[in-house]
Amino acid sequence: MFNEKDIVMKSEHIVKQFPASHGRTLTACNDINLNVYKGKTLGIVGESGCGKSTFVRMVISMDKPTSGKIIYRGRNLAELSKKEIWENRQNLQMVFQDPLASFNPKMKIIDILTEPLMNYGKLKRSEKEAKAKELLEMVELPADFMYRYPHNMSGGQRQRISIARALSLEPEILVCDEATSALDVSVQKTVIELLVKLQKEKNISMIFICHDLALIQSFAHQIAVMYLGHIVEVIPGADVAHNSKHPYTLALLGAQFSIHMDPNEKIESIESEAPSPLDVPVGCPFQNRCEHCTEKCKKEMPALKEIENGHLVACHMIEA
Repeated sequence: MFNEKDIVMKSEHIVKQFPASHGRTLTACNDINLNVYKGKTLGIVGESGCGKSTFVRMVISMDKPTSGKIIYRGRNLAELSKKEIWENRQNLQMVFQDPLASFNPKMKIIDILTEPLMNYGKLKRSEKEAKAKELLEMVELPADFMYRYPHNMSGGQRQRISIARALSLEPEILVCDEATSALDVSVQKTVIELLVKLQKEKNISMIFICHDLALIQSFAHQIAVMYLGHIVEVIPGADVAHNSKHPYTLALLGAQFSIHMDPNEKIESIESEAPSPLDVPVGCPFQNRCEHCTEKCKKEMPALKEIENGHLVACHMIEA
């Protein structure tokens, strides 16, 4: 399913650290190695504060890694000049969690949609209406929406506008940062269906970050599970429900609610709180919440090992 020749972007040993008070250091991402494949969706899931948003900020060159490389088209993104980053943004576009915060409230939708194309000199002023209509049709919205302002639209409609704007430049990779978390469940479903449809039509790659494992496993081709800045499991999306191995992934699955679940089945909460990112324990970062924790887990960090084709786990319990 995942061929090396189809890799369009890869991160190699990415570390991102921030200085904190009293001379301490916060490590938001620790040795992140992930691949993005042509026409596929990489889902990154984990609790708030696990480092997933920090990682995608480095992917789109909003931040630079402390160490490691993000390789795209043979170049390390951390080494690009400001002009090269600006030019490269045509290939890497982002859909944010709150579209209203990323729009200029004084701009009409027609200007919001066509602004990226105008900035890169890819559209004449006389072509704006026709292009706005085309982009609105792409995300299944009426053409007359182009004369509205963002505050005159629903959350789901604004997110469709955000998707249309991001895709206007025909990027190779679309990054979605919690793009559906602020939407009602029914609206989430339609937005995800739209993204899947557009991905198939345009053969684009997606990175979709989310804290909802139930949602992301429904459409992601590959899922990386993050905990306290570490990747603890990488697994094909179709295998998550029946083949997950890491205790944290299993705990996330056990905490899911579904209307289709057995009425006698209990929702299991994850015991205790995650430690502070400023005080990550030596050894396995999940040790204080894991019922299988041993002395080895408290002393030695488990390596992320491939146990099956495309399935990697960082846990001392699991033998490769």
